[in-house]
Formats: sequence, structure tokens, C-alpha cells
Amino acid sequence: MKILVIDDHPLIQQALAQTLPQIHAAVEVVAAIDRAGTLAALARHPDCALALLDLALPGAHGLDLLAELRRDFPRLPVVVLSATHDRATVGAALAAGAQGYIAKTSTPAELLDAIRTVLDGGRSVTSDLAPSRPEIPGLPGDVFGLTHRQADVLRLLIQGKPNKLICRDLRLSEGTVKVHVSAILKALNVHSRAQAIAELTRRGVQIDAVAPRSDMH
Repeated sequence: MKILVIDDHPLIQQALAQTLPQIHAAVEVVAAIDRAGTLAALARHPDCALALLDLALPGAHGLDLLAELRRDFPRLPVVVLSATHDRATVGAALAAGAQGYIAKTSTPAELLDAIRTVLDGGRSVTSDLAPSRPEIPGLPGDVFGLTHRQADVLRLLIQGKPNKLICRDLRLSEGTVKVHVSAILKALNVHSRAQAIAELTRRGVQIDAVAPRSDMH
């Protein structure tokens, strides 16, 4: 799987080249630093699965390049990765066809979470514009340091739903759900769903408040 990174900062390119293979060992990172390089890269690599686009490129208006990519490569999901993430800019990028918007201040876990969501056909917007922390009734405000998507998976896991139903409800692939479940178990320092429920109970979480009895199977 190839991911095109469009950014003129060498340190960003280097960091992403090291981080993105965590999505899958077979990930190949293709680099471009401007509009011409982007079009040349897509000509050489028409099988790119996703593009990460910085809006602040030399000699190009990022939103114009985004619109051009969406027009000429409609099957290529484009995720904006930018240091600018005010509501107006994020809204303009999403309106221009971006499948996601990630702040450069995001953690590697948040970045990978967002990219997995987009690769699975969903949308992901920087947590700066979402609630500051995942909130689930009955769970602590920080949800044990999980990302927003992992908190969603945890809520359904507590409801007793198997991976296939979690995939359906959150519109994620089974592989992505497995990654999130593994992260949840690691965060709770347990090895199974049953142990996770027991650990949550030990920590004082009212399971019934998260998963009403009518939802338990």
C-alpha cells in the first residue's frame, strides 16, 4: 500500500516515513514537496491508497491543489495534515473534498487512528475540533488515554458486541477494529475482553451506565 505525503518540510517527511509503516508493514511512503512533484508522483504511482496534504506548500494554494486532486483523482482519499487548524480552514478543506483533517500537533497514535479511519472509508477531523477528550457516559473523562475512535470501540465492546458488529456500527474494517481492541487491552493492562470488563469494574466504572442491560448479549 502506498501513501503519498505532500509536504515541503524534510523533518515532516522523515517523521511520517518512520510512522506510517505502523499502519501496515507493507506501507510504502511516496514523497512530494509541491504541486508539480505531486502530479509527477501520482503519474508514477497511480495506485496510491491515500494522500496526506500540507496546505502551506511553496508556489501553490493548498485548497486549490486539494480541489484539483479531488477532481482529477476522485478515487484517491486526501487527508489534510496542517499546522493551521481553525474551524474556517478545516471547514473549507472538508467542503473541497478532504476525507480528513489532522493537526500537526496530533500524536502519532491520533495520526494513525485518523488514517485508518479514512482508509476504511470514513472521515476523521482533528481532535482540536472534537470534544477535548472522548466522553462516554459512565467512563472517566480521559477514557484511559484512548483516542476518540478507540473510545467508540470500547463503548461497543462493553455492550458485548463482537468485532463484526463493531465493524458494522463504526464502518471500520475488521483489521482496524482488531488494532483498536488490542490498544484498549494494552491500555487496561489486560489480555481479554472479559478481563477488560473486570478491570473496568475494579476501577469503579458502572458497566450498566455504559451498556444498558437491554444492549447486553
